[in-house]
Amino acid sequence: MDADDELTHLDRDGQARMVDVGEKDKTDREARARATLRMKPETRRVLLSGEVPKGDALATARIAGIQAAKRTSELIPLCHPLAITACNVAFEPADDDQRFVVEASVRCADRTGVEMEALTAVTVAALTLYDMLKAIDRGMAIEEVVLVEKQGGRSGHYRRKA
Repeated sequence: MDADDELTHLDRDGQARMVDVGEKDKTDREARARATLRMKPETRRVLLSGEVPKGDALATARIAGIQAAKRTSELIPLCHPLAITACNVAFEPADDDQRFVVEASVRCADRTGVEMEALTAVTVAALTLYDMLKAIDRGMAIEEVVLVEKQGGRSGHYRRKA
């Protein structure tokens, strides 16, 4: 394998470069990511009741996450722009009374994966929730952002172990 075939963002001289994916076949690809936001129980109650003073936090965060997925290549310097065919951002309270889970799934038919788009979507959605709730809880924390699963491409299927 020569240096151009390696999946690295460095050329032979150690300079940053965008990986050339032009010779790869377009395949269906999908990725799911998750972010966890910890907040006070009262903050979570306000969020779930729809009584957030700044407005509909979940709808705003969903739109922000989708927009972020679509603009990932503008935010992460060496990511390829992708023609995303689907993006879904969902929210669910965790089993305790302090955590709230954001999950995104992103799909495309392209030459490179959509992991970064899914990770960017959940991160921006969580940041948007923080922004909309910070007036009532500045102590919130985005504790975990993880790739849950990815499918397609040369590396095949990956699923995060519990």
